Amino acid sequence: MNNKRLLTAAAVLAAATTLAACSSGGGGGGGTASGGGGGASNCTNTIPKKNLPVVTMWGWYPNMQLVVDNFNKQNAEVQVCWTNVGQGSDEYDKFQTAISAGTGAPDVIMIEMDRIPTFQIQKALVDIRKFGFDAVKADYGAGAWKDVSIGDAVYGVPVDGGPMAMIYRKDIFDKYDIKPPKTWAEYEQAAQKMKDAGGPQFGDFAANVSALTMALQIQKGASPFTYDPAQQSTIGIKLNDQASKDVLDYWGNLAKKGLVGTQDQFTPEYISGVINGKYATYISAAWAPGYLTGAGVGKGEDTGKFAVAPLPQWDPANPVQVNWGGSAFSVTSQAKNPELAAKVAYGLYADKESLTDGWTNQIIFPLNLKALNDPEFINLKVAFFGGQQANKEVYVPAASAYQGMTYSPFGQYYFDAMTKQVSAVIDGSVTGAQAADKLQEDVAAYAKEQGFTVQ
Repeated sequence: MNNKRLLTAAAVLAAATTLAACSSGGGGGGGTASGGGGGASNCTNTIPKKNLPVVTMWGWYPNMQLVVDNFNKQNAEVQVCWTNVGQGSDEYDKFQTAISAGTGAPDVIMIEMDRIPTFQIQKALVDIRKFGFDAVKADYGAGAWKDVSIGDAVYGVPVDGGPMAMIYRKDIFDKYDIKPPKTWAEYEQAAQKMKDAGGPQFGDFAANVSALTMALQIQKGASPFTYDPAQQSTIGIKLNDQASKDVLDYWGNLAKKGLVGTQDQFTPEYISGVINGKYATYISAAWAPGYLTGAGVGKGEDTGKFAVAPLPQWDPANPVQVNWGGSAFSVTSQAKNPELAAKVAYGLYADKESLTDGWTNQIIFPLNLKALNDPEFINLKVAFFGGQQANKEVYVPAASAYQGMTYSPFGQYYFDAMTKQVSAVIDGSVTGAQAADKLQEDVAAYAKEQGFTVQ
């Protein structure tokens, strides 16, 4: 096995990454990577305690200024120099350039959880277990830690997540006398009832949300990847098991019957459809209310018309909760003082003021249990949902039951390949089962080309 080949492949993949749905924020200037005891420059923020060591950080959240200021004000050991170099692929491209050059990376970087293996395989991230992990382990659930771990090693501190649920239009459900479906069989029955009565499409099966499709397959029982860094050249790929085929066939059949739409999500046209009642449901994550509100949903004539229910299940006697999206603070291998950098990663978005600001403004769905267990958060009457206690009824139970998943070092290639196959299902050229077989063949061949042994 050619380890250098693996690292080169990972570098190409990292450069090709795209923005995930949970990312938010925008632009920003560059920054230097001086950390540990060095003096930073080009900080977006003002460092109040100039006699302390400085750790550099890249991050994109809209309220990052507040979070950094809170940390610096409260901390007597280290200060944070924060810059926003962009979000998603903008940041990842810059990070990849720094990895290839061996210099220029920050000490701490915010990255989406599914990108961690891509950078870990290049030895660009630090296992932070020996830098205070035991002191904060109880602040997050097992599922959150699994999403930032590879094998036993921990490569990030969870920030936000996306426990999934079913957002729906109360007014449309009432009009057609439909109750929130508890199972996917009931979902299809309700969709058919609505169509027969001349109602709108019940939901949407989009090709450009591969992470969502993957999550729904995992809910059915799929395990797309098995990967352990102790066997870095070996990866398990199972994309055409029966569960994966069943989910693609299920949604493909809904689309074929005209029960759901097939429009790409996160487009102006899709948002217009949500606003105008083209879809009765929106299967999405806990960050969706903030995203929709930012796009103008829930502010006009549709105000108070949305509600949320638990994600429909395949087997209600054995419910499975899944997640879409999420970010973490990771320590880079270029950090001059990894221990100080880990203090920053553990401490950011960990104080009550920062956490509260995040969830009250619907910027993030926090994974820190100090927020998830906060009665204010649990009992919050969410304005977007007309005052429904959505956290208490839906999102907190889903987050608490989530068990985590295993990502692959070439997640972007897999997502792109999934998009291609779902598009084929939508246009009717293949069945869901055939698409799963083609996806398995494609991704397994790609992994072998990159030097992996596929199991």
